[in-house]
Amino acid sequence: MLKASLSIITLSLSTFICAQQSHEEEIKKWQTELNEEFANPEESPLEKKDLKKFKSHDFFPINENWRIEASFEFTPFQKPFTIPTTTDRLPVYVQYGIARFDIDGQSFEFPIYQNLELREQEEYKDYLFAPFTDHTNDFETYGGGRYIDLRIPKGDSIILDFNKAYNPYCAYSGRYSCPIPPAENDLALQIEAGVKAWDKD
Repeated sequence: MLKASLSIITLSLSTFICAQQSHEEEIKKWQTELNEEFANPEESPLEKKDLKKFKSHDFFPINENWRIEASFEFTPFQKPFTIPTTTDRLPVYVQYGIARFDIDGQSFEFPIYQNLELREQEEYKDYLFAPFTDHTNDFETYGGGRYIDLRIPKGDSIILDFNKAYNPYCAYSGRYSCPIPPAENDLALQIEAGVKAWDKD
C-alpha cells in the first residue's frame, strides 16, 4: 500500500515537473519569436536608431502562477463600440466574452474583445483581444497598458497567460495608433509577467 502511494506521488510530481518545463519552453519560444520580429527591419516597430542597438526585450521571469485558467462566458448580442486609441483612429470592437478568475482572494471579471474588421479575415477570424492595465504600469511596465492575444476557446474555460503580455507598438514609436485598454480591463494587481517597459537607453 505504501509502495503504491509513493508511486502515485512520484508520478504526480513527475507530471507536474513536465508541465512546468513544457510551459517554460512555450514561453521561451514566444519570447524568441518576439525578439526575432523586433530585430527584423521588415517587421520591427522600432525606430531605425533603436533597431540598430536592439538585442532583446526585458522580460519578467517566467512564472507559471501567471498562467491562469479562467472560466469563460460567451456574451452574444453585444453592441459594437469603438475603443479610443492614441490617435484619432476609432477601431470597432465587440465584447466577445468574459473571463472570470480568482487571485489572492480577489475575484475578477475580465472582458475579452473581438475586432469586427479583423474577424472578416480568415487568418484572424478566431482572434480575440485582451488589453489590460495593472499596478506595474508607469513603473516596471509601459504606462499605456499591455495586451494579450487569444483565440476563441472551444469550451467554457480560457487560458490567460500573462507571461505572453506584450507592449503596444506605441511603446516603441509614435508612428502607431494603439487601442487604450478600457477601464473595465484595469486589474488591481501587480502583474510581474511578460514584457517589461522599453528602455531606449
